[in-house]
Amino acid sequence: MSDQDQVVVDTTRDYYDSSDADNFYFHVWGGEDIHVGIYTRTDEPIRDASHRTVERMLDALSLEAGSRVLDIGSGYGGSARVIARRYGCHVTALNLSPVQNARAREMNQAQGLADRIDVIDGSFEDLPLADNSYDVVWCQDSILHSARRRRVFSEVDRVLRPGGSFIFTDPMQQDDVDPELLAPVLARIHLPSMGSVSKYAAYAAELGWDTVGIERMPDAIVKHYGRVLAELTSRRDALAELVSADYIDRMTTGLTHWVAAGEQGALDWGILHFRKPE
Repeated sequence: MSDQDQVVVDTTRDYYDSSDADNFYFHVWGGEDIHVGIYTRTDEPIRDASHRTVERMLDALSLEAGSRVLDIGSGYGGSARVIARRYGCHVTALNLSPVQNARAREMNQAQGLADRIDVIDGSFEDLPLADNSYDVVWCQDSILHSARRRRVFSEVDRVLRPGGSFIFTDPMQQDDVDPELLAPVLARIHLPSMGSVSKYAAYAAELGWDTVGIERMPDAIVKHYGRVLAELTSRRDALAELVSADYIDRMTTGLTHWVAAGEQGALDWGILHFRKPE
């Protein structure tokens, strides 16, 4: 890993480990899940919309008690708990942030799922896991934080068993987008570019994977970030004891940039599902 790539990893970890970010994502973004939701109405609770995304992804899989699932960039572990509880299978939840992982372990224990979920501190760019060991690799809205996205796909391929699935969501850019439209968003994630459906499909093709399905829902970015922005604005005073005013201001600006870029057609989002050949 280059020094510059290490800086990206360290910056991401430090951000999510901060008290401000932890309290914001836990108390505002949904707690169990901190990914993009699929909304049926503009005022729907974030938690409900986020859970709908999990359900939509699970509909594309055939899990059973013996399945081994790896969730990379697992956040607070909400998806891992849904999977472990519903199917009785074993889930490994790997995430870069020790602070988020500590919360995940606490919730796993409280919900009686600690024996079915292993929470691992680590990076999806260098998975500390054995080759050909998982039936499904799952990821929600995390790959955008990587400066080595092709490397993430390579690591997923290594740990997937033949015939295994990689299913994920990610905030992405549209192809041939005006760089000026993306600049405020890229500044927020401290990277020069985002992934795209075409880039991710190309990585999958390089690995010889089959495309199971690609469901593009670019409007979800606008709806979700707009919903989070509305929640943050309405609860600003109540959050004052948990989150600094400076962080709230920066988050408000950042969310506004995401919504604006989405409304201008610069962003994409969806569920991408690939399969490693037998």
